Amino acid sequence: MKRVQLTRQGYEKMAQELEDLKNKRKGLSQAIEHARSLGDLKENAEYHAAKEVMAHNEARINELEDKLGRVDIIDDAKIDSSKVYIGATVTLLDLETDENVQYTLVGPDEANPNQGLISTSSPVGKALLGHAVGEEISIKVPAGDLKFKITKISRS
Repeated sequence: MKRVQLTRQGYEKMAQELEDLKNKRKGLSQAIEHARSLGDLKENAEYHAAKEVMAHNEARINELEDKLGRVDIIDDAKIDSSKVYIGATVTLLDLETDENVQYTLVGPDEANPNQGLISTSSPVGKALLGHAVGEEISIKVPAGDLKFKITKISRS
């Protein structure tokens, strides 16, 4: 089975989501019982909706338990901070627009581009891996080529 790489924050967030979903079980069971008491189950939309919500909840619990069982938490102290690796926050100078952008490289399960968290398996994440401050890189993305210069690498 493939290992799941997470930062400490990503692990804690995933573990909290799992706990929240497990705590939700009792309420979902009560909703199913209430819907069952309303009558004929064949035509009881509330019952079927409650069962569907419970099934989605259980599926997500199973998925999270599986991932947390295969997790490797990234230890920043053991990673070379002079190069871009998972867990690094990278400041880039866009060589075409002269603007700075900042990304934190994370595993695919933590990625959220809106928050500046990009996956190491994304085109930008892959291209940044292993590079150091001062290096210029060109990244092929669906919209064309991006050209960046790495100006800063930091670790939380």
